[in-house]
Amino acid sequence: MVNMSDKDEQKITEPEVDTDPGDDLVFEDNTEVTGADYKVKVDKLKAKIKELQTKNHELLDGWQRDKADFINTRKRDEEGKKEFLKFAKADIISEVIPVLDSFDGAFKNKEAWEKVDKNWRAGVEYIHTQLSNILSQHGLKVINPLGLQFDSTRDEAIENIKVDSKEEEGKILDVVQLGYELNGKEIRPPKVRVGHFD
Repeated sequence: MVNMSDKDEQKITEPEVDTDPGDDLVFEDNTEVTGADYKVKVDKLKAKIKELQTKNHELLDGWQRDKADFINTRKRDEEGKKEFLKFAKADIISEVIPVLDSFDGAFKNKEAWEKVDKNWRAGVEYIHTQLSNILSQHGLKVINPLGLQFDSTRDEAIENIKVDSKEEEGKILDVVQLGYELNGKEIRPPKVRVGHFD
């Protein structure tokens, strides 16, 4: 067994670990400062504080601008996605519109439509209503300008019909093909016959 003296035990102690490296910072030397030297040191420290405050303010402003830009970009992206989704359906809906035209053509032919069995007619009308409701839930709206004044920004005139009264001049007398808009944007103009007075 090894016998250690008290002196040997004191020498074997573990090295001290510095757990707070920040406390090693020295802001001024340990020499005594008096008079003019004191004022110079204080002025330097004040200048350094002012410089750090300015830099801090610049960094904070930059961060706030970047944060605002990020938020605005995110909002624009979300709005863009919503707009895209609104009109992404346009191709599919445009392919379904001829089916609606077929229903409308069948309903317009009153003579032939009345000859069909009443129960069968009710079933077809129900299917048409279902299809129309589903499409309207997705933003599709029918444009039927019958009886309104012709509007070249909305309507497509395919024929002028001679009328006897000035009041019917420019009025839409017949809608040959309904128009459609999707979420407020016209995707197909109605094809119309317009009254023309000589």
